[in-house]
Amino acid sequence: MPRINLLPWREELRKERQRNFAVAAAGAVLLAIGGIVLAKNLVQNKIEYQEARNDLLQQEITTLEQQIGEINELEERKARLLQRMQVIEKLQRSRPEIVHLFDELARTIPDGVYLEAVTQQGDRVTIKGKAQSSTRVSAYMRNIDSSSWLTDPGLDVVETRDQGSTRLSEFTIFAEQDNPNADDEEDGA
Repeated sequence: MPRINLLPWREELRKERQRNFAVAAAGAVLLAIGGIVLAKNLVQNKIEYQEARNDLLQQEITTLEQQIGEINELEERKARLLQRMQVIEKLQRSRPEIVHLFDELARTIPDGVYLEAVTQQGDRVTIKGKAQSSTRVSAYMRNIDSSSWLTDPGLDVVETRDQGSTRLSEFTIFAEQDNPNADDEEDGA
């Protein structure tokens, strides 16, 4: 027996359901595509916002690095100026020391001794001279040792030579220049 559909409404209902399903599926696909596009735009906006913040931060970092460079340059200039000031202050303090050195050389020299050369490098003083005898050289060294402006005498060379009818001892003495007022000056500074 052939099947006859006596109820055409079932066929129409099935077609309508298929249409509704297709519309719902298309709507779901469109909604999914819309959600994906929306999510992509949202993520893209956040990325652009973060990149803008990163650019701003990079600009600020560059500005701060320039300022740090200027500060370092100023600190170096300050250090150089302070160093110059210290040199000038040291020269100011040591200016009268040469006068005291020559005064002390004149006071400590015994009879029968005369000086040919006095050189100074830093605080080290080299004294070259001649004496009538090596005893006078040792007396000169004792005088230097008891001096308040010269300390630590050391004998480098003593050579006795005949010069005509006299014998002279040529000598080289090293000593350190001292400033007995240095402690008072540092306390006052």
